[in-house]
Amino acid sequence: MYATPQDMIDRLGTPRLVQLTDIQEPMTGAIGAVVLDRALADATAEIDGYLVGRLALPLATPPAILKVHCCTIAHYRLLGSTAGEGDRKAYEQVLAYLAKVAKGEIVLMPPAEAPALQGLGPVMFDAGTKVMGREDL
Repeated sequence: MYATPQDMIDRLGTPRLVQLTDIQEPMTGAIGAVVLDRALADATAEIDGYLVGRLALPLATPPAILKVHCCTIAHYRLLGSTAGEGDRKAYEQVLAYLAKVAKGEIVLMPPAEAPALQGLGPVMFDAGTKVMGREDL
């Protein structure tokens, strides 16, 4: 995963995460670890959907910006139907950023650090010979 539960705590605080994740009956007054882990895993999968054509996954050392984006996506997903306009805009900005990464407009890692995709090598073409031409008429 690109972000950890501690990253979410650092960004949102424990009280807010308790509010968003303590949804099982009976409520415990603590962060719902399963709910939070699922939100982070879903956010990571969403990010990977944009990176899959650009980088070999999983990334051994993901750039720090992915931690930020993972937290934003997970937070938006935890909010669900209670997400406000600012939350929706933040989520859409992350998706726009990831779309640019997918198109190659933004490079996440310097080329020397980016893991090469497996199975890609030189492509060879053979034009073959003419079947018909002016000489044959």
